[in-house]
Amino acid sequence: MATRQQRATSFGTVASEYDRLRSGPADEAIGWLLPADCRAVVDVGAGTGKLSRALAARVPRVTAVEPDPRMRAVLAVRSPGVRVLAGTGEAIPLPDASVDGVFVSSAWHWMDPALAIPEIARVLRDGGRFGVLGTGVDREAGWLPGVRRSPDGGERDEAWDRPGRHKVELPADGLFGNAQQREFTFTRPMTIDELVDMLATYSRLITATPQDRTAALDHARTVLTERYAGGGELDVPMRTWCWRADRAVRG
Repeated sequence: MATRQQRATSFGTVASEYDRLRSGPADEAIGWLLPADCRAVVDVGAGTGKLSRALAARVPRVTAVEPDPRMRAVLAVRSPGVRVLAGTGEAIPLPDASVDGVFVSSAWHWMDPALAIPEIARVLRDGGRFGVLGTGVDREAGWLPGVRRSPDGGERDEAWDRPGRHKVELPADGLFGNAQQREFTFTRPMTIDELVDMLATYSRLITATPQDRTAALDHARTVLTERYAGGGELDVPMRTWCWRADRAVRG
């Protein structure tokens, strides 16, 4: 079984497919996360830039911070106008109090909150927004639970995990306040092939043995094909879970 570190660094091996197949957040989620008069934001753990591009549609200056050079390479090509930097949530390569928002999508659970939270507070301006979000197939919709087979044969896979696994617990140090959370649902048209290929971009399957990966994907394809014998596009229910808090005034 792969270690947590191996899983955390596995996505670069499928960077192009990750960008093509993973879902971006619900559009309404971006509006809810952004503070008023937002001019400069950072997408930390940006991956291939799914969130960065959504932010760039609303914010003049977007910086994407990503540790994996393979993910950054795809991000840079597919996200024109976004500044791309090497870095992590625990070490953001930006000056103190320099941005209005810091956002993390589908990467918070790979970070060390004890280091990342004060680092995010450092780069935020007073009153700036810290936001965390996760988007995935809507488990609560009860959509085809039989598809969710992990490499060990169980009925669990991150693609169907409740996005709230990215939940933030703030320390009692007063750096942030006004914490809120909200969820947004939407549907995404996908073919069976796209949905099965998307499952292969999650770390449990990326790091599985070739035999276990093939078995899990074959199982998913069989269930989907039996349920949707006519083929074509499926309306896949998706959910974006969001959390936000505001940077306290310094001093």
